[in-house]
Amino acid sequence: MPTADDFIRPQPMRDRGLRLEPLALAHEDGLRAAAADGELWNIRVTGVPAPQETRAYIDSALQMRAEGHRLAFAVIDEASGTVLGSTSYHDIVPALRRVEIGYTWYRQSVQRSHVNTTCKLLMMGHAFDTLGCPVVGWRTDNYNFASQKAIERLGARKDGVIRHHALRRDGTVRDTVMYSMTAGEWPEAKAQLLYLLKRHTPA
Repeated sequence: MPTADDFIRPQPMRDRGLRLEPLALAHEDGLRAAAADGELWNIRVTGVPAPQETRAYIDSALQMRAEGHRLAFAVIDEASGTVLGSTSYHDIVPALRRVEIGYTWYRQSVQRSHVNTTCKLLMMGHAFDTLGCPVVGWRTDNYNFASQKAIERLGARKDGVIRHHALRRDGTVRDTVMYSMTAGEWPEAKAQLLYLLKRHTPA
């Protein structure tokens, strides 16, 4: 069975003071602290781990990597070494050269900053320009309006909604909103994201 490592080399990516490195048990304390910044586990429509769930969260990500369909990263501030959150390639289909980007969350203090845009540029650029993916996908909870807006700001297009699709952590069932971007749409999306980053970067 092919693994995520067969298609996507688990190597660090870096830009604008951020480093994405493959998630490991060494990130447990940092990830716990990141989730505590804003008590993010209390947000109903996300999968951010509660403090006592952090080790299990990492174990699950590593198991999914071994099974070949997820490669999770810790998002690190290079200057301080602080863990800012996590993001992943998932639903990896090597035969189709297709990935989705998700399982993304950041400590509250860096939300609405350059962090998400920078991370997405790194991951989208690697997917399109290095892996040669013809399409990259995203999915989110139908009630996670902040996530939907963030995905749309990347330039992704809404494909539709899968009804009654997945369990939330509270046991309710969500609809899943699906998005995608094709390789042909990537150059314009990249230019727009670089423009937005430049606007928000002090001279």
